Amino acid sequence: MPHAHEANVDQAEEAKARAHNHEKHRHDHAGGGCCGVSAHPPAQLRTQLPPSEVVGNDVRTAIRIMQMDCPTEEALIRKKFSRMPDVRSVEFNLMQRALTVVHAPDALDSILAALRSLDFTPEFAGPETQALQPATQQAAPGQSKRWWPLAFAGVAAAASEAAGWLGAPAWVAAVLAVIAIASCGLTTYRKGWLAIRHGNLNINALMSIAVTGALILRQWPEAAMVMVLFTVAELIEAKSLDRARNAIQGLMQLTPEQASVRQPDGSWRLTDLKAIAPGALVRVKPGERIALDGELVAGRSSVDQAPITGESLPVEKAIGDAVFAGTVNQTGSFDYRVTAAASNTTLARIIHAVEQAQRTKAPTQRFVDQFARVYTPLVFAVALAVALVPPLLFGGMWQAWIYKALVMLVIACPCALVISTPVTIVSGLAAAARKGILIKGGAYLEQGRKLRRLAFDKTGTITHGKPVQTEFVIFADADADAARCRTLAASLAARSDHPVSMAIAAAAKNDGVGKVTVDSFEALAGRGVRGDINGLTYWLGNHRLAEELGRCSPSLEARLDALERQGKTVVLLSDAERVLALFAVADTVKKTSSAAIAELHRVGVSTAMLTGDNPHTAAAIAQQVGIDEARGNQLPQDKLDAIAQWSADGAKVGMVGDGINDAPALARADIGFAMGAMGTGTAIETADVALMDDDLRKIPLFIRLSKATHAVLVQNIALALGIKCVFLVLTVMGLGTMWMAVFADVGASLLVVANGLRLLRK
Repeated sequence: MPHAHEANVDQAEEAKARAHNHEKHRHDHAGGGCCGVSAHPPAQLRTQLPPSEVVGNDVRTAIRIMQMDCPTEEALIRKKFSRMPDVRSVEFNLMQRALTVVHAPDALDSILAALRSLDFTPEFAGPETQALQPATQQAAPGQSKRWWPLAFAGVAAAASEAAGWLGAPAWVAAVLAVIAIASCGLTTYRKGWLAIRHGNLNINALMSIAVTGALILRQWPEAAMVMVLFTVAELIEAKSLDRARNAIQGLMQLTPEQASVRQPDGSWRLTDLKAIAPGALVRVKPGERIALDGELVAGRSSVDQAPITGESLPVEKAIGDAVFAGTVNQTGSFDYRVTAAASNTTLARIIHAVEQAQRTKAPTQRFVDQFARVYTPLVFAVALAVALVPPLLFGGMWQAWIYKALVMLVIACPCALVISTPVTIVSGLAAAARKGILIKGGAYLEQGRKLRRLAFDKTGTITHGKPVQTEFVIFADADADAARCRTLAASLAARSDHPVSMAIAAAAKNDGVGKVTVDSFEALAGRGVRGDINGLTYWLGNHRLAEELGRCSPSLEARLDALERQGKTVVLLSDAERVLALFAVADTVKKTSSAAIAELHRVGVSTAMLTGDNPHTAAAIAQQVGIDEARGNQLPQDKLDAIAQWSADGAKVGMVGDGINDAPALARADIGFAMGAMGTGTAIETADVALMDDDLRKIPLFIRLSKATHAVLVQNIALALGIKCVFLVLTVMGLGTMWMAVFADVGASLLVVANGLRLLRK
């Protein structure tokens, strides 16, 4: 299979070279999308296309089509490919102008030829893209000249209208109208003819039919002005869509193209990011943007991480701390060791995740797409009936009813309806990304508003996940002093990697407590540790270990119960006879947890905590932050069962965890939230929603954004359908004109795009 694919790529290179030779001689570079004006973003703003890959016995190829702006082109391509047996499946991303095709290994040439037959210029990853790049870049400067023919067309159309008002001969108005249409409408006619030839009734086909019909009916000024208005409005729509695209593509501008890298001779030299390998030393000056992920090895500074996490305040960075590509160094200068290549930084993974999210259609978008497939043929059939039935059956005037039918044809295109959903979803995804919320698909953005219960892990989610020692108590009947007990405990704890042991060892180190040698050290799973010091055996462990050793007493039990009810974990130091001392360790609650829980309650979400800690600790932490329900001693299977139980009641349930330990529950939940995903590739890859820092307040923000997105979707659908219905009724009543029809179609598109872009300000 790989050999066949390689041969196919070689053939594709030749085909691309031929295409380039053809393209560079063209004066009219395949007008872009709905508007007939190709709007090419700068090369650095284009998202990188993935290379072709083998999928079973087929090949998946990503193709960029810069002329693919809206559902008009999607429908045309989909219909063309439906007749090609070697094309297995197609996937469209209109916002990124990308088409992904799964096809037979030897079918790429025919796929590219099919796209060119539709007047598109395909590009895809690999050396072939370089052959196309000059043609694309040549076309861009020429786009500014397209305004002059359009301006000339506008003057000619206005002159045609004036000729009619001034009573000039009919041929004057006719000539001026034809000049106007020829100046700005040839692209629309060309695309309309292509659509009709391939059996597709898109806006270009409908507009071509309507304007031609108006010319036949000798409505010269109206035909000319409709074509001019259509071209202008479509150009404005394309610019509006580019704003939505740039909301995501702007993430790609967050990293500089070069970084200052230390050379073997000790000097520093600016180097392209792609040439910098993990392990290299990079220097960052004050005010510079960090180019790659890394770890500080010299210096200190504060870093603005808002582009990634949405945090409002800079974060202090010292030696050993992680820094991330796309963030901005504030005050000091520092050196860091690169930990990820340019293609694998946290920012690169975010961009990839957002691009993938755009490719998965939200439920509303799927519904609208299905509706649109029925809407256009239905309106076309109604228009045909309006043109034929009244004159044939009721003696109506042919010219009047054909004119009404032509007006209805202009209204028939569902562009405004179909484009409203992806613009709205992409705007919502971009708004979330700016706040440090990475949403893995439009479906989750839509579902967020339906969440009714949210379950939390405790450690690292509600709490910091870094226990600290809060109390140290010597028992009165123990013949030991405090310094000796702390030394014994610190020596045993230093040999363990358990968070509780690490907290005891850290407290001892901070207080200057020394350590002694431990022999015959043994970790007791789920209980604690044991070791010999100076020939005597000591145990450092939990309540359960003390019970098994027979060291518990009523007074000790009472002390332990009181501490555990405060949400603390108790560790006991024992010798061969009795308990010598106890250490209380607590995982501190994040300052933002209480505010986040209160916000969730305000948006109508009940909360629960599922933790492996003891029930007393779980209840104490839950009461402290205001969580409705707490369950302790929860194993992964128990958490999964709890989510399944709540979901069985029909409510939408979310789970918040670290993306790894809570994997079963996160997978079972309707929406899984991963905490602190910045720099954690697993969380970004597996979560439905990843919070780039550990601020739980972003979850109610996500829910509010979901509600706002749904409201905009409903508004856009109502606007698109409502405007068209009003003008359809006006047309049937004889009050509609072609001018009105253009405003109904393109005006509705502009309204829904502008309305969708409002989410970027949320």
